[in-house]
Amino acid sequence: MALLYSAVLAAALGGGLWLAARRYLRPLSGVAAGVMRGKTVIVTGANTGLGRATAAELLRRGARVILACRDRGRAEQAAAELLREQEQARAQAQVPPAAEGGPAGELIVKELDLASLRSVRAFCQEVLQEEPRLDVLINNAGVFRCPYMKTEDGFEMQFGVNHLGHFLLTNLLLDRLKESAPSRIVVVSSKLYKYGEINFEDLNSELKYNKSFCYSQSKLANILFTRELARRLEGTNVTVNVLHPGIVRTDLGRHINIPLLAKPLFNLASWAFLKTPEEGAQTSVYLASSPEVEGVSGKYFGDCKEEDLLPKAMDDSVARKLWDISEAMVGIMK
Repeated sequence: MALLYSAVLAAALGGGLWLAARRYLRPLSGVAAGVMRGKTVIVTGANTGLGRATAAELLRRGARVILACRDRGRAEQAAAELLREQEQARAQAQVPPAAEGGPAGELIVKELDLASLRSVRAFCQEVLQEEPRLDVLINNAGVFRCPYMKTEDGFEMQFGVNHLGHFLLTNLLLDRLKESAPSRIVVVSSKLYKYGEINFEDLNSELKYNKSFCYSQSKLANILFTRELARRLEGTNVTVNVLHPGIVRTDLGRHINIPLLAKPLFNLASWAFLKTPEEGAQTSVYLASSPEVEGVSGKYFGDCKEEDLLPKAMDDSVARKLWDISEAMVGIMK
């Protein structure tokens, strides 16, 4: 046990040095602050983890960010913290609050439970009534390897939240995005899509449930949805791209059981080798704001670079079938 602990400690220390070098020798992003001034952005799951880090960076760049979260209280707390952090950063940089041409970001909290189609519809109705424009939609929220449970509408939770909730959300906001063009949709997937298949015979996993497979299935669905949506949006000046953030230290893994004795080693190793939420959020921010991807659509990104997909993620016939079934499941009328 002592040898194991020493080995992990040495690896963690080495990883920590590598991580520190990566953080401080390479800038997180090459896009200047302020380029999102005047733009309205929706980030789902924005009160914690990747979503919170994404919202913080877009706020810093001057965006009007709508935090779309299931728990309003936690979202309001996150918003207060983000505004306080921004003010502290401005004070340290000695930037006047109303600097000419500088960022003038804003945070708005709205309730959105992606496990409830009723909540998704209510959220979209409110947004369409109150927001004259929508420049960016970031589908970030997700559920990871949870025990078997169903959404309010009877869908397997991971497929229901990660895919169907965002599918309905995006479709209900599409007209506003088109009216606001050029606009962008950003979808957060995962490299774990590689271990998934779209099981059309049992999308709700009622015959068999494997939490890892179901997560991978939902993330593959994110990619297929993105590619099919990009095809449907051709000529509208609305782009949609999908990304994997890498392995990030967030509370997404709250359903993973780590033995009590192994937790100190796990926490040490994760600190050394896993990305921070700020690092993990950079590709989302890049796709939401960078001039480099203006007009780019239907692509898959990691670390702010386009990456190749496995053939199963590029199967257009599966993507179309999934779209049609998803429409029926969420009650979209053609």
